[in-house]
Amino acid sequence: MMDTRPDRKSRLFSREEIETLIASGRHVIIVNNKVLKVDAWLPYHPGGDKALKHMVGRDATDEVQRFHSEETQAFMDRYQIGTIEGQWINFLPPIQGGKFRTEEELNNSSTLLQPACPSDQDASSTQTSAASSPIFEPADKSTYSIRKRSARDAIGASSASSVSSVSLDDVPISPKMSLMDARTQSEIDLDKSRYPSLDPETQANIVRKYRELEQRIEAAGLYQCRYSSYAIEGVRYVLFFTLFLVFLKWGWYMSSAFFLGLLWHQLSFTVHDAGHMGITHDFTKDTVIGMLIADFIGGLSVLWWKYNHNVHHIVTNSPEHDPDIEHMPFFAISHRFFENLFSSYYEFIMTYDAFAKFMIRYQNYLYYIILCFGRFNLYRLGWQYLLLGQGPKKGPAWWHRYFEIVGQVFFWTWYGYGVIYKSVPGGWNRFLYIMISHVVTMPLHVQITLSHFAMSTADLGTTESFPQKMLRTTMDVDCPEWLDWFHGGLQFQAIHHLFPRIPRHNLRRTQQLVREFCEEVDIPYCTYGFVEGNKVVIGKLGDVARQAAILAECQRIIAEGDFGMH
Repeated sequence: MMDTRPDRKSRLFSREEIETLIASGRHVIIVNNKVLKVDAWLPYHPGGDKALKHMVGRDATDEVQRFHSEETQAFMDRYQIGTIEGQWINFLPPIQGGKFRTEEELNNSSTLLQPACPSDQDASSTQTSAASSPIFEPADKSTYSIRKRSARDAIGASSASSVSSVSLDDVPISPKMSLMDARTQSEIDLDKSRYPSLDPETQANIVRKYRELEQRIEAAGLYQCRYSSYAIEGVRYVLFFTLFLVFLKWGWYMSSAFFLGLLWHQLSFTVHDAGHMGITHDFTKDTVIGMLIADFIGGLSVLWWKYNHNVHHIVTNSPEHDPDIEHMPFFAISHRFFENLFSSYYEFIMTYDAFAKFMIRYQNYLYYIILCFGRFNLYRLGWQYLLLGQGPKKGPAWWHRYFEIVGQVFFWTWYGYGVIYKSVPGGWNRFLYIMISHVVTMPLHVQITLSHFAMSTADLGTTESFPQKMLRTTMDVDCPEWLDWFHGGLQFQAIHHLFPRIPRHNLRRTQQLVREFCEEVDIPYCTYGFVEGNKVVIGKLGDVARQAAILAECQRIIAEGDFGMH
């Protein structure tokens, strides 16, 4: 007898039904108009559970397609529970503070709980600021004039550092709005005036053009890895490794340390490629390549990096959610870090305490000095991830943790014991060897922070499309082609954020296509020279440092003044 029961996957869900599912604790995402309930996959997801949680209640089509192979996307269909009709309007995910109504609350017309759809609540990044702050009304559609800009205007306009030129005197401050909230609103208004409208029609057009761009890129073969380029990289790696060993044998310890650091610096780019499946395009093969290089040769955890990096790619430059800009108490690239923000990634409050207040006031002077010690912090984060078992314990990545621990033991055996203890004589020489080999990798940390520290940290709400947000929060570095080896693909971070799985040796060829896309949809494509970009970053850090000094002075006056009360 034929089964006449309706197909579970064909059920049509209303917006309210999905809201009640999320209110009951379910993790529901939308992909290609398919409703996926991914609760069962959370502990298995190789990229970590938080990346999925930031997509709950949202249309995750572009994020899923950019980060996963076709085979993985087909695998996701097993979690489909139905479909939707029409264009989906995103909810604010629970991990970001979204509130959802249960079925009972939906049926109760007197409920005071508002839905987590795009609204005044999440129209800006002020949702986690002081409770007394007002809710900002979204600007009129007419205020989002889409203007043609010169290339130089586009570059300058898209840098959040330009907010420093906006006087808070020009921002209307209500009695309930704090100075910091006014600053936040000025940054939001600045971005809204310089980027396309956030209305659904405009953003849908951007998404449509973005997907057409992806088809052009695939047709041009830009997803195919150029293994001949890796052959050249391999020659460079062998050269640095040989010089490291030769100088070590000759007793030229500082020269040996220099070339070991240079090898680590260059190998990091291949680890980045492997982490995005940009080499073989096979998850297991690329992960093994990444672990062999990162753990066994470099002493770093590629699994921690992937867990961190996947979240960074989804919530780029969000002070509350992006771990790549959460460097308290040493750096703050937004005044919002003065508010003791809760990090959804680290799951603790980033306290703006006395030490942080001191460091932030001088961060533009300490920037390069602190980055010299960046690799030591990566050791700490990697070991914390591995020892606490923060990664997937089930699924295809269950064994990666143990393989990495073996790699860590191997690294500290050959580097810590074989090189530092057995091959370098004397405590002072050993100290210098360690410091030089690590400080030489400092440019990598400059390259990583350069692409985002100068860009916007404003939250324009849930209606902003994935491509617009990536281009608004990321910039590229303009460098000559012969210097590409030094930057290792990190000079094309805006392009990389749009298409993470494109092999780095194809990013330059992709650049012209992205430029044309940006011109077509009127989104600024930001590029700075390496030196100019560093100046902008230092300027941004200095601007936030000045805000910290002003805030501290205001607090001092309030604390010490009697205001005529005596």
